[in-house]
Amino acid sequence: MHLPEVETSRLRLRPIAAGDWPAIFAYMSDPRVTAFLPQGRLDEEASRAFALKHSSDEGEALAVIEKKSGQMIGHMPFHRWFAPETFEIGWAFNHAHHGKGYATEAGQALLAHAFETLKAHRVIATCQPENVASWRVAEKLGLRREAHFRAALYRAPGIWWDEFFYALLAEEYAALRSHSPRV
Repeated sequence: MHLPEVETSRLRLRPIAAGDWPAIFAYMSDPRVTAFLPQGRLDEEASRAFALKHSSDEGEALAVIEKKSGQMIGHMPFHRWFAPETFEIGWAFNHAHHGKGYATEAGQALLAHAFETLKAHRVIATCQPENVASWRVAEKLGLRREAHFRAALYRAPGIWWDEFFYALLAEEYAALRSHSPRV
């Protein structure tokens, strides 16, 4: 899937470039950012590999650039899920940019792209129950919690995480759009 370039009032989303690895390392090496990410913290080598993978045709994440500073402040996973016309979104942001509404703003833009351009039937997102900030973003985006899977995500030997599963259907997105131009 060719990843889009999307703009919002404060952000520009674009495909990740191989040269983005230092910015990726800056936030993906921070345990406050990666505590709930299955891959955990990334070192420099893993950050380079992440940027290289996502800068290729196999890329499944978009760089989030703050327009005001021109800096990459995070990334948004965005890819086809295993079901037809279904996409998964996610978010990971530099801790210095938490609490500013950037994940919600970027998520709204990706939902619009998924439903209006790609004609998605469904968009999903997952997170751990302890990751309150993440499930609040999902709910602000209008996604509905469909499931709480117990001990479903393998983290490390002997460690299994619970997982919340969120989704939004095309008709639900259309209803949200008709009530609020911001969604």
